[in-house]
Amino acid sequence: MNHPRPTLALTIHDIAFGGKGVARDDGKVLFVPFTIPGENVTARVVRQKKNFGEADLVSVDSASPDRVAPECPYFGECGGCSYQHIAYPRQLAIKAAQVEQTLRRVGRLAHVPMRPIIAAPHPFGYRNRIRVHVAGGVTGFFAHDGHRLVDVAQCAIAAPVVNKALRDLRHAGVGEGDYALRAKGGGPYFEQTNPDVTRELLALVEATTRRGQALLVDAYCGAGLFAKKLLEHAEVVVGIEENVSAIEKARRSTAPHESYYHGGVAAHLGEILAAHPAARTTVLLDPPATGLEARVTDLLLAAAPAEILYVSCNPATLARDLAALSARYTLAAVTPLDMFPQTAEIEVLAHLTLTAQ
Repeated sequence: MNHPRPTLALTIHDIAFGGKGVARDDGKVLFVPFTIPGENVTARVVRQKKNFGEADLVSVDSASPDRVAPECPYFGECGGCSYQHIAYPRQLAIKAAQVEQTLRRVGRLAHVPMRPIIAAPHPFGYRNRIRVHVAGGVTGFFAHDGHRLVDVAQCAIAAPVVNKALRDLRHAGVGEGDYALRAKGGGPYFEQTNPDVTRELLALVEATTRRGQALLVDAYCGAGLFAKKLLEHAEVVVGIEENVSAIEKARRSTAPHESYYHGGVAAHLGEILAAHPAARTTVLLDPPATGLEARVTDLLLAAAPAEILYVSCNPATLARDLAALSARYTLAAVTPLDMFPQTAEIEVLAHLTLTAQ
């Protein structure tokens, strides 16, 4: 016979990257979702690990002044959002602190030159694409436990045109499978999810990047989002991307000094850097969440371009890569951007300059 696990009275001290509140019980760390630092809660432990445990929230006994009513009726069940219970200004403060803490803890960086986080103009209705799953008569997203689908009629963080596509899909009687729903103009390759914050990111990259460079390399360039924005900054602009559809789109319209290489960054970067003066070279990196391959880091350290701009959606792998690059580079600025409001995800731009020898 299974007996219900006892409940615990806990105080939330912090929010971990990923969105769960951090509490302690008898010296052991417990992670409790849908909480806010400063709150007193009742929780039930559901998983015990060697060094930590996980608990479900039973009740909020003393609420934070930043606690708000979620806009989405599926919040707490659907696994897409983690922060709808938190007022947006506090979400921003939490995410900025998480970036700094991660860079210090994982990257062992003594000095993290943080810049103010860039907020999303629209904290809801911003996503230009979603991926939904259809199975067993249910159309929606996976629950927080990842084991079942939550039937979702409308997504609060998706753009209106995407929600229309979701309604159409639900009424179409499609077969089981995964379906990508997107605003018009997207392609079968990675693109930024939030158009408003993408514009902010582009403006920040443009303002940060040196002008008058001999070479600008946009590594992991997709369809050339950054390369095309920075054409006036360098005499030669080169993009590298392994997705053939993205490269084909980037090549449809190019300036005389703009070109794109199809393939992995590690396969092309060394040759490209060797053909141009390092002192007048900028490299922009926008890798997947796994971060840089070790070979790419080695090529950058060997060639020593004058500056590196690193766009990351994963502070942990960013921290790892910044730690490796610190052998020759100084971290000049770190700017978080809230590309994904209501979720635990965060975008970061790190600017590195070659350390004087």
